[in-house]
Amino acid sequence: MKKWFVVLLVLLFWITLADATPAQKKKMPVGKRVSTAKVQAAKEGPYKAYIVVEGSTGKVLEGENANAKRPPASVTKLMLACVVLDKVAKGEINLTDKITASKEASKIGGSQVYLKEGEVFTLEEMMKATLVASANDAAYAIAEHVGGSKEEFVRLMNEKAKALGMADSEFHSPHGLPPAKGQQEDLSSCNDLVILARELLKYPKLLEWTSIKTEGFRDDKFTMNNHNKLLVRMPGLVDGMKTGYYRETGFNVVATAKKGDLRFIIVVMGSPNAKIRDNVAMEKFKKAFSQYKILNVVKKGEVIDKDIILEDGKYRKIKGVANANFLYPMPSDKKGTVKKEIVVPEKIKGEVKEGQKLGELVIKLENEQIGKVDIVSPVYVPKANLFTRLIRKIGFNL
Repeated sequence: MKKWFVVLLVLLFWITLADATPAQKKKMPVGKRVSTAKVQAAKEGPYKAYIVVEGSTGKVLEGENANAKRPPASVTKLMLACVVLDKVAKGEINLTDKITASKEASKIGGSQVYLKEGEVFTLEEMMKATLVASANDAAYAIAEHVGGSKEEFVRLMNEKAKALGMADSEFHSPHGLPPAKGQQEDLSSCNDLVILARELLKYPKLLEWTSIKTEGFRDDKFTMNNHNKLLVRMPGLVDGMKTGYYRETGFNVVATAKKGDLRFIIVVMGSPNAKIRDNVAMEKFKKAFSQYKILNVVKKGEVIDKDIILEDGKYRKIKGVANANFLYPMPSDKKGTVKKEIVVPEKIKGEVKEGQKLGELVIKLENEQIGKVDIVSPVYVPKANLFTRLIRKIGFNL
């Protein structure tokens, strides 16, 4: 009898629990509770795709589903930044240009700085709003101003993506919002976003903007807070790039971190929440920095120890110099030897100009080519006079 009574009590308890409100459930002493969000996150996994890349060489250190096409959400704004910075570099537009918010821009939803129709800001102010506050209204206003229309700017985005070799990407908006009914979603992959990130690192302004944690807008009447919390969680290492999220695609980030001469780029896509996404990125950054070191293989201006005979030159021979630095990320436990193979002609005719390419320095690791640097002339060498050249042909060493 007591046994059946206990069973009945347990049954009544679970019926009560099933009908309880969330607030009531919270008060019930049913042991340690696990939130629905945590259960769902555990079920989904920490990400759908990721990649870790060394910034200077593009060397892939690790990754998973790196070519999977996924909506990047607001990470799309990095493609907008690439088009804008390219045009600024070419002198086609200026960061001081004035942008007037249109009616359409003022109606864009999601993250925004609440532009009003007719409000005027400089292109740089709009870029900060786009990359710090992830403002969709500012992104739309920039697209209209730079491209003449949103559609034309999106065409420029796809044109630039194609030129960079971003084969997995297609863009349909300047901001990355989820598509409205009948519209297509933006798509990219971890691989493509690394290509984009490496291109953007050529422009110092990009890191200047995306490293801002908090900044005022509209005469400090509106405070912009950066969504990239890795800037706070890894201070002194993470120095920029962009996050993105909407429900269907999950939480994404393109982040970059630098320590000494070593820079890494990490892309994480499709995490179930921001904390998990950031934890994945942090773990990967820490692992990369602990396992790799930067090797300064070649220094710019380094003399290449091999003579080249100048058949017609005022000087009889010349040694070239390296035209650039060559840095390479090496695993800390790697014992392989880096070799430098000098590839230059035995002789050169005519005058030699300063900076003229003489050959190449091929860098190999365990017999596999990992890079090359041009060998150039450090000086101008004019032709010897006619008499000297004739004497040389006869066989005198002049």
